[in-house]
Formats: sequence, structure tokens, C-alpha cells
Amino acid sequence: MTARRGIPPLRIGRGRLLSVLHGFSLLRTGLRCVAATAVAALVLVPPPAAGQDAERGQPLYDQWCAGCHGETGAGDGEAAAFMLPRPRDFTRAVYQLRSTPNGEVPTDADLARVIDEGMPGTAMPGWKSRFSSRDRDDVIAYLKTLSRFFSGEPPPPVELGSPPRASAEGIAEGREVYETLECFKCHGDAGRGDGSSAPTLTDDWDFPNLPADLSENWLFNGGGSVEQIYTRLRTGVDGTPMPSFTDALEGDVVTEEQLWRLAQYVRSLSPERSPSVREVIRATLTVGELPAGPDDSTWASIERYYVPMVGQIIIKPRWFAPSISGLWVQAVHDDDRLALRVTWNEPSRSPDPAWDEWIARMATTMTDVDGPLSTSQGPDRLTVQFPLHVMSGMERPYFLGGDRRRPVHQWRWASAPEALEEGTARGLGTFVPLDGDAATSHAAVFADGQWRLQLTRTLAPGDRAERPTFAAGRGTSIAFFAADGSHGEDEFRGAVSAWFTLHLDAPTPRGVYLAPAVAILLTAGLGLVVISRAQRAERQADHL
Repeated sequence: MTARRGIPPLRIGRGRLLSVLHGFSLLRTGLRCVAATAVAALVLVPPPAAGQDAERGQPLYDQWCAGCHGETGAGDGEAAAFMLPRPRDFTRAVYQLRSTPNGEVPTDADLARVIDEGMPGTAMPGWKSRFSSRDRDDVIAYLKTLSRFFSGEPPPPVELGSPPRASAEGIAEGREVYETLECFKCHGDAGRGDGSSAPTLTDDWDFPNLPADLSENWLFNGGGSVEQIYTRLRTGVDGTPMPSFTDALEGDVVTEEQLWRLAQYVRSLSPERSPSVREVIRATLTVGELPAGPDDSTWASIERYYVPMVGQIIIKPRWFAPSISGLWVQAVHDDDRLALRVTWNEPSRSPDPAWDEWIARMATTMTDVDGPLSTSQGPDRLTVQFPLHVMSGMERPYFLGGDRRRPVHQWRWASAPEALEEGTARGLGTFVPLDGDAATSHAAVFADGQWRLQLTRTLAPGDRAERPTFAAGRGTSIAFFAADGSHGEDEFRGAVSAWFTLHLDAPTPRGVYLAPAVAILLTAGLGLVVISRAQRAERQADHL
């Protein structure tokens, strides 16, 4: 590669770069663990920092933390088998989020930040609203007694410096670094976690470990700002395949500016602001043609709505490790037909033979308390559901497929064979397809770790007893279910949403345009009358 814009080329072959960086990280971790073990042999229990009380922290840990992390802190609590990634094993002191170098223990400030804020994208919540600052500090003191590696003071945080000024040119340079460092092998060309290495990745405990979806920075468990991304590049994410680039920096393999540019590029892959959740999804009224398909340029001007998804953990078999974290929904109508576009990220078009290894590992990793996971891949799935009948007030059917008293109408799409069915459900797993031709058409596109699905239907179907009717100016409830077949998900194990409201914009009445004009004319007419009378009165006064 030739140097561009004053940044020198990397001095290592592309094919060997990732293995060298990961080797650096493992070697440094191993050497530090050996050294820490030698010191820890002399001091098995670290003294608490000033103001910390490990004895007071233990009952807090037992009450709030042991259910996931285990009584001894080994990450083997009762809930651990339901989670992916697994809870932290405190006894090994391998922490993902640190300001300290790769292989080192975190500072107290690092631990406090994770306890306060949690780790988005994992099952670890923030405890800021539960723990006082003293409670948190006492829990930290107790955590450090669970591992002999917390002897002495941690090393100082890595010196990060300041980022260069962000620019379009700088982001383009960051893209070059992304390609040269072969980040795409794990994270994919568009950064959606669909790289060729993704289905083979495991953590240090040999559990499946998906690479981060870089287009959703609000789920980065270490924070999604440029500075926080750069910190992860410098410190690595210990216990995972994500290496530290500090060794490469010190070895002149990559420059500090290149790493900053890479952090700026990664940040650019996500929306400028984290998505907000709104209860109403507006279907815009258009006077032109509806989009012809999910990649029609018309969709670029239609507002997007974010729908968060969570694991289906109510009805057995439950699912605590959903692959799909959210959907983007757009809607438009022409007062005759409605078009929905649903977009979501997942790393494969299921079934995909490249993911056979992944699903086999999932089957041995996740608990089979509700029945074994399939070792063969199913299709990707998306279900859109509506109340079958108009309901009064805020009453809605049960969000998991309705029930016997309040059924739902569903549009059920699957990737293999690629098809859409319409039907009625009276509970999860009770779908009955309707006879005859479908009233809803569809078109689906998968590319770079993302599905884009368009669903189109007339507002008033021919069979109104079996299908809901949509009307301009009126809202109807809408909910979603999604499943990633390569992740072991099916029509029960998957991700679900709450109910939202789909509201179709109504045409503007003609009176809205006529009323201002009439008001202006009346006002002008009255003004002329007043002026005319005033002038007449003035003339009469002159004659007198």
C-alpha cells in the first residue's frame, strides 16, 4: 500500500497482521499473569482502598450480583447458563473494559464506571439507581478480594492523547486503516458483524463470541464516542478476540493518527444520535407512486422509527440471547395502498453453511432447560402482527401472538424458502394460514449483514372478516417478532417488540386551504367597508 495524505503505510503483510496483534496481546497477558501470580503468592488478599469496606460489600454482592456471577465470583451463578456473553469471572480478573493496558487489572474508577453504567449489549445492567456511591465502592472492595491478581496498585491508565480534527478526508483515511488492519474479517465490510471470521470466534472460555455491530454504537459496552472507541483500540477487550493495538503502535506497525482515524471512521458508521423510541409510527401520505421495492430511493425521504427488540422469555422455550436487538420501520401510503419497510441487521442469510460451526457451539453453550437447541439452521424470520378486529380504547391483544379471545392477524415472512404467509394466531406457535391468494406482496434484499423487507397491501382488503382494515387518519396497533436461523432461533426462540401504533396520515381537507383565503377576503372586505364609512362621515362633516 502506498502512503496517502502524509500517513505512512503499515509495515506488515495483510495476511499476518491480525494473528501478530492477537499474539502480542496473548503474550503480554501471559507474562503479566505470571508476574502477578508470583507477587500474589505473597499477598493473597489485597487490602481495601481508603474508604472501602469489603466486609460491608459482601452482602450487597450476595444479594444483587451472585445470581449471575456466582457465590465465589467464578461467573457461574444460577442465571449464567441463560446468558451470552457469560457473566464476568471475577476470580481470573480478566476484565473487558479498562483504561489500563492489555492484560492488566482495571482501576477502581474503571470498575465504578461499569457498575454505575452497566454494559450495553449484554445482560449487565447499570446499578446507579440501586447502589449509593458508598455501596458501589464497598462492592468494588469485595470484588477485589475474589482474585489474587488485585495485589498492589494497578498500573496507570494508558495515555491516549487527543484526536485529530474530524473531517470527511480523515474518515476516508480511517476506512483505509479499517481495510489494512483487516477489521472486516470479523466486523464485515459495512461493520455489521458479518465478517468471514465471525462464525468461528470464541472468547477465552470457548463460548461463542460475536463481533460488535459497529453500526449500532449505542450498544457498544465500552461506550460509543470516538474517545471510547479509541480506548478500546489501545487497551483491547480482554477475554475476547478483540486485540490491543498498543503493541502495534509501539512497534511502528501503525501510527497514533491512524488509530484515531480508525476510531473516527468506526463512529461514522452509526447514526449521529442514538435512536429514540416513539410509540407512534407515522405512515406518510404520498401523492406519487409507492416505492417499488426495499431499495427504492423513495425510502430515503421517509422517516425511520426505531423498534427495540428483546428476547422472548415468557413462553417456553424461552430465549435470553437474541441476535436481533432492534428494527428500523418506515411506512408510506397513497390513500389506497400501504407500504412498510422493515430493516434489521444480522450476520448471515440463514441458512448459511458457514455458520454450521456457530450453531453447533450455540447448542452446547446455551442451557437446554426448556428443551435442546437445534443443531441445524432454520430460516430467518420476521412477523408483523395487528389486532384482527378494531378494539376500543387502549385494549390490545396479548403481544405474543394474541389469545383465544383476542386473535391477531400476522404477516409471516421467512428467508428459506423465501415466502410470505398471511394468517391468524391465537397465541405463540398457533399460526393458521389463510386460504387463497395473499393480499400482501413482499420483496426482500440481504446485503452486508442487513435485511431490507418491503410489505405492501391495500388499505381495505376484500375479506375484511379475516384481515384488518387500515384507514387514513386512524391508528392501528402493530408489533414485531424476528428470528435469526443461524443463531438457533425459531418461531419461539427469537426477539419480540412491544405494541406500537401505526398511524396513517390523512389527506388535508380542502377547507384547510379555502378557510385562510376566505378569511383574508372577508377581512379585506370589512376593511374597505370601514374605510368607506369613515370617508363618508368625513365629507359630511366638511359640509357642515
